[in-house]
Amino acid sequence: MESNTDKGKVLIVSVAESFLAKSLITRLKDAGVRSELIRAQIREIEEHAADVALIILFLSEELEEMPETLIYLKDMVQEADQGLLLIGDEEQYETVIKSIPEQLVTEWFKRPIEIDQLVKRVSVYLDENTGEKRKKTVLIVDDDITYMRTVYEWLRGSYHVGMAANGVQAISYLTKNKADLVLLDYEMPIANGPQVLSMLRSDTETGQIPVMFLTGHGDRESVLSVVGLSPVDYLLKTIDRETLLKKLRDFFAARH
Repeated sequence: MESNTDKGKVLIVSVAESFLAKSLITRLKDAGVRSELIRAQIREIEEHAADVALIILFLSEELEEMPETLIYLKDMVQEADQGLLLIGDEEQYETVIKSIPEQLVTEWFKRPIEIDQLVKRVSVYLDENTGEKRKKTVLIVDDDITYMRTVYEWLRGSYHVGMAANGVQAISYLTKNKADLVLLDYEMPIANGPQVLSMLRSDTETGQIPVMFLTGHGDRESVLSVVGLSPVDYLLKTIDRETLLKKLRDFFAARH
């Protein structure tokens, strides 16, 4: 039977090691949930970012003076499609969502909180979003930010979705997060799709990740050049939302 410790860790971020934060660590451990308490500093967050399934952020007045940290957390949650729980009062919450959009917040716990309710919510989130029941994770790699965000919006209701604007970002993402599929733009500056695919295939950690190319060209020569690289599929960028979702549903269903 799968335990919560197999489902990624909970990263608790706080300006200070408060009694509540320390108590939460203990209660999560008792519930079989792996967690770490770190300070709200970019370097510490970055050092502990691997294998994170959920972030719990303790709000405070000091945090309001640390916009760089909030932006870093926003990017981390959005790019890796992680859960984010906020703990704080109403004024602190209203301030923080100016930096972290409300749609990225999984839930806000208003002080004073009931710690049993919080631990239960964490366990439910891990059950529904990690392990065997987790949503599949799709990484989109495309230098066209507008197009990438469009596809992100199409997929985010059905999948965990990561985003990378180039090959370097894609490799960086995959060193910290698992992906079940990569949607890879065929034409990108610096390192194009085939070069990125070659980098992925040369690494034992990423070599088995399925890749679908995204291409803007449907002519025979372009299609044959893409197929020759042995991706699991190629998709024209003119694809619509419903067709893309069906393609992905069929792909994942065939792998079971």
